[in-house]
Amino acid sequence: MRSARVAISLLLLAMLAACLTARSLAARQSEPESQGCCYPSRIAAYHGLEPSTGQRRSADQAGGIREDIPQKYATRYEAWKREFLLTEAGKNQWAAYENNPTFLLRIEISRDNAEGATTGHYEWNKAGRLIAATITLGYRLDVGYPNPIYFPVMNSLGPESSYTISGVTLAATKLAHEFGHVNRTANTDPRLYQLQSQIIPEYNKIFLSNGRNANDPRLLELARQIGGTPVEIWEDREYWGEANAMTYLRDRFTEERLRCPLFTRIRQTVDLYARNYEGRFLAIAQATPSRKICGWP
Repeated sequence: MRSARVAISLLLLAMLAACLTARSLAARQSEPESQGCCYPSRIAAYHGLEPSTGQRRSADQAGGIREDIPQKYATRYEAWKREFLLTEAGKNQWAAYENNPTFLLRIEISRDNAEGATTGHYEWNKAGRLIAATITLGYRLDVGYPNPIYFPVMNSLGPESSYTISGVTLAATKLAHEFGHVNRTANTDPRLYQLQSQIIPEYNKIFLSNGRNANDPRLLELARQIGGTPVEIWEDREYWGEANAMTYLRDRFTEERLRCPLFTRIRQTVDLYARNYEGRFLAIAQATPSRKICGWP
């Protein structure tokens, strides 16, 4: 009897230690990278190099969507596109850009960053209107799950979930994330966006040369000008992309038996890593056709 009690006590202690270790790891993972400096490595792991701001749109180019897809990738790309267009959100967003004569959206496929995607090459006209952007998709977009810290929605589709999501749906979700970046940038004050692009390198240079002191008065002033530290700005942008990815999934899975486990897992990940941004995701959950918000309080 005594040996049984000892065994049970040891088991409980082991379980408690594992729990505390997991919580400690989660807490460390959710801490801002480099105290707010630079392009976060976990974002770079999915998006690749920091998005380019170089202009690509010529004055004689019309608007709409230009799909520059190599023939060898055309079949898989068309499958991803069809899946995205199965949803109301996907159809509406695609049509909005396809029928816009003053905005050019390029969509490309690259062998670089095979399982990820990125959006860049933003261009504004003299009036401050966004007139061009480029989405670059990895040629293996239908595999790979980004880190949960900045990508709580896409990560929720991972194989350890209790439901099965096809690779085509995963790719369409990643495409929705990139459309979310374009949507958000189009509605962002261009002066602020461009100011952030100018000041972030200056912020990073000071941070890396001052002993990584984020409380340096110079850095505090720069952060005030651009609305946050570089990491805070990058995470804000990523969670807007993820909000659009969740909108796509909301429309793609209308049956509660599929949507509820998915939304529950998204909520758990958001609660762990992105609690300050929970309102964005809650609003999407509340907009489900059945009004059942599945896992959200």
